[in-house]
Amino acid sequence: MASGTPAQDIQEETKCPICLEYLMDPVTIDCGHNFCRGCITRYCEMWTEGDYDPLCCPSCRARIRKGALRNNYQLANIVEKIKQLHFKPGKENLCEMHGKALDLFCAEDGETVCVVCERSPQHRSHTVLLMEDAAQKYKGKIQAHLKTLREEREKLLGFKETGEEKCQEYLNQIKKEKQKIVSEFQQLRQFLEEQERLLLAQLEKLDKEILKIQNENVTKLWEEISYLNELISELEGKYQKPAGEFLQDIGSTLSRCEKGKFQQPEEISPELEKRLSDFSQKTVTVMETLRKFKDTLPSTVKKKTGETLESFRHAYVTLDPDTAHPKLILSENWKSVRWGDTWQQLPKNPERFDSDPCVLGCEGFTLGRHCWEVEVGAGRFWAVGVARESVRRKGGISRSPEGGIWAVERWGDQFRALTSPVTPLPLSRVPSRIRVCLECDWGQVTFIDAGDEAPIFTFPLGSVPGERIRPWLWVWWGSWLNLCF
Repeated sequence: MASGTPAQDIQEETKCPICLEYLMDPVTIDCGHNFCRGCITRYCEMWTEGDYDPLCCPSCRARIRKGALRNNYQLANIVEKIKQLHFKPGKENLCEMHGKALDLFCAEDGETVCVVCERSPQHRSHTVLLMEDAAQKYKGKIQAHLKTLREEREKLLGFKETGEEKCQEYLNQIKKEKQKIVSEFQQLRQFLEEQERLLLAQLEKLDKEILKIQNENVTKLWEEISYLNELISELEGKYQKPAGEFLQDIGSTLSRCEKGKFQQPEEISPELEKRLSDFSQKTVTVMETLRKFKDTLPSTVKKKTGETLESFRHAYVTLDPDTAHPKLILSENWKSVRWGDTWQQLPKNPERFDSDPCVLGCEGFTLGRHCWEVEVGAGRFWAVGVARESVRRKGGISRSPEGGIWAVERWGDQFRALTSPVTPLPLSRVPSRIRVCLECDWGQVTFIDAGDEAPIFTFPLGSVPGERIRPWLWVWWGSWLNLCF
């Protein structure tokens, strides 16, 4: 039976696996496969637009490094020479069984045959065509299929473009809605804070007026008590004296006793009582309004933390050795960091922290919702969080939102959020694994105990700026941290 000849094999090697035509401007990738430059470039663009990761070879699925296309000039010359040969039937294109030229084609079996094969019992009743006639017939069919397939491809590309435009339109709409929500809630917070200040100021004024009345009454009462103490002491002394001395100036003594009657202290005026009552009623009204507002919020706003976090995308995070403090030792896979005993001789590049024992993640985020987990060791001095790209690297840094860092830390026996000032976190136990959840569009970062899904601390909406944010770790004496996927 007919089989592929060496000439045909060489011909196949000079064809592109994507377009199945002779290689045009051939390039080679890392795995050794060759493609037309235009075909592999369009393939890479379509793969990237589809957000697939990593980029893989169409033939063997080996990973393709971006920009790893190498010109294959030698193969280009071979292709040109093979095109000129056209591989017309010759000695190499012979039937293995009969040694005759394979210049016929059996339509039923779909294979080339010689004149002897045609007369054999196997092919005698079959439709046998001349090679060139069969080629023309099937070329017409292939051409029809190519036309249909190309039309289908154009339709799909159109659907893809339309879908991407629609998705981008939705994403822009969502972004605007997020901005609107952040703005409205910011105004609401400002309004509530202003109302809180006003109510507290009115209470403070009432408080001062009542304290003033109380102090005045206490002063008057002590004056009356002191006067009565003196008069009682005088009368008790006079009562013990002989009759002659006892009756001396008795009229004046009795007169002073009658004048020393106790004066009632000033009571709180009805006008002040009314103001206090009115204010209490006003407070009740405000509180009822706030409770009603809270109860009328849609259920999607009042979701549990665990349900909300399901929409976060798990990020594969590694550590950036160019930012690591010289005292920190990173693992070979850049997933773990620990405190070292000696100062390493590392390049003094601008990205490196030179004072605080910090390291940043290689990955940065500007849009979307991302989360990753950090396993903490047995050490008692570490911090986990995020930092803005422009965080200070040289000299002492402020480990707070003002310094471009949003994190929680363990400091000895204390566990706290790095706010300004720090916020103690009264946890029953220190988490062994912390999940960091970054919401870029809303400017919020949340920390979760990955063990029991309990919330640890949340920096409020809008607190994280709209610039590139990177994972941030801080490790000190005897501590280590490990990034988990």
